[in-house]
Amino acid sequence: MDLKGKKVLFLGDSITEGVGVSSPAKKYTSVFSDISGASVYNYGISGTRIATQHKPTVDNPRFDITFGSRVADMHDECDVVVVFGGTNDFGHGDAPIGVFTDRTEYSFYGALHNLIISLVNKYSNAKIVFMTPLHRDGENSTKSANRGFRPALVEYVKAIREVCEYYSIPVLDLYATSGLQPAIPIIKQKFMPDGLHPSDAGAEIIAHRLYGFLTAL
Repeated sequence: MDLKGKKVLFLGDSITEGVGVSSPAKKYTSVFSDISGASVYNYGISGTRIATQHKPTVDNPRFDITFGSRVADMHDECDVVVVFGGTNDFGHGDAPIGVFTDRTEYSFYGALHNLIISLVNKYSNAKIVFMTPLHRDGENSTKSANRGFRPALVEYVKAIREVCEYYSIPVLDLYATSGLQPAIPIIKQKFMPDGLHPSDAGAEIIAHRLYGFLTAL
C-alpha cells in the first residue's frame, strides 16, 4: 500500500493520545505521518477501553468513553483505520474477557466483535487494522482491584488475534514483534520508562513498524 496522501484514522488510548512522549511531534502517529506522507487523524483518549464498564468510573468518567462509542464521531472518509487498544481493559476495566461467542459490550470479546462490525459498516472501502497491546509492567498479574481475578495481558492479545482473524482483519502483533519488553531493564530505560507508555524512541519504533506493516498490505 502506498500511503502518501492517504487519510489514516487512529483509534486508541493514552499511547495514541501521546502520553509518554516529549511533544506532540514525537507521538507515534505524528512520526508515522512524517515517514509515510499520510494525513493522520488522532482519536486517542487516555484511559479508555474497548469493553464497557459494569460500574461507571467515578474518579475519571473520561475513561468510560469506549472505542466503539467514538466511531460515529470519527471522520466519515478515510483510507486506513488503525485500532490500538486493550491494555486498559486488562489494567483497570471491570468487564470480563468473556468468550468468542459473546456479542455484548460488557465483555472484551463481545465489544471487539461489535467494534469491528461498526468500523466495517462505516469504512467498508478502507483498510482496517489492529495493533495488539505492548508488553507492560505487571502483565502477568491476575489480581485486579476492580474485578478480583483477571486473565494475564497475553489473553487479551490472543482475543484480538482471534476475533480479527474471524473477520480477516490484519493484526500488527506488537506484543510479539515490537522488541519492547520492560522486563528487560535497558529496554525499559530507553523505550518505556514507566513500564507502559513508549518514550520518544519507543514511539518511533511503533511508527516504523506500522509503516512497514501497512506498506506490505
